[in-house]
Amino acid sequence: MAAPAPYSGRGEQIMKPFNNLVKRTLAVMGVMLVAAAGFDAPARAQSTPTIFQATLQEPGQLTAEISTEDLEGILARGDTPVLDVRSPLEYAIAHIPGAINIPEQEVARIMQLYFGLNAKIVLTCNGPFCGKSKRTSEQLILAGYPSANITRYQLGIPVWRALGNTVQTDLAGFLHILRHDHTAVFVDARTPQEFASGTLRCAVNIQAGEATAANDDGRLPKWDKGARVVVFANGPAAAKQVASEIAKKAYWNSSYFGGSLLDLRRAEVFDIESEGPCPGPN
Repeated sequence: MAAPAPYSGRGEQIMKPFNNLVKRTLAVMGVMLVAAAGFDAPARAQSTPTIFQATLQEPGQLTAEISTEDLEGILARGDTPVLDVRSPLEYAIAHIPGAINIPEQEVARIMQLYFGLNAKIVLTCNGPFCGKSKRTSEQLILAGYPSANITRYQLGIPVWRALGNTVQTDLAGFLHILRHDHTAVFVDARTPQEFASGTLRCAVNIQAGEATAANDDGRLPKWDKGARVVVFANGPAAAKQVASEIAKKAYWNSSYFGGSLLDLRRAEVFDIESEGPCPGPN
């Protein structure tokens, strides 16, 4: 199968809203860090949080926030459920690895699954400007959960991504992107031999350790860092490794498929003919 032409950045107009969201989010983060630092220079030298330790510090909230660093620790330990309260499709398209999807309308389900009022829960959604996690936390407190046990990663998936972390795409999200986002770049992270034997239409082959080269040689859309990039492989571990490297090249809208190649074959994704030319020169 012939490799597609290098990406030319056709998706700029489609991705403009996503880029604007990231700009707004990072602006909030900048103000937040200044406020957290205070005005005493000697104290600031010792106590200024890094951006990974920062929170919004919004006044008048019923529940406390946690930082990105806090969330990473919680996910690594696996001792507290992290609930993504966005819609199922939003979650399927991209979510923080390890987060569990329970939409905000399903508070009763949260209470059923985590029924002890002493249960600790972390809520998250679409970032600083998303009210879903706040509303869900308020409903849980009204139901009797102690406010100290409900925390929010209010920075959400936009800041998680902006700080260089990758996210996971599920099968429903993969299919949605394939059918509806004709500017998306799909990355096959299998070996060149496996790639040559048959892959997804328009996919490019990028191995672990090749993100820098792919950024420079046109396999990745160098001039459009907001373009959607989805990595798949024989299994999620290999896909996540490559996606993590791509995210560190400032492709904040990148993700990895959390299933196996067999899952994609069963869904017949290799037989789907997307409309229009592959991303590349017109």
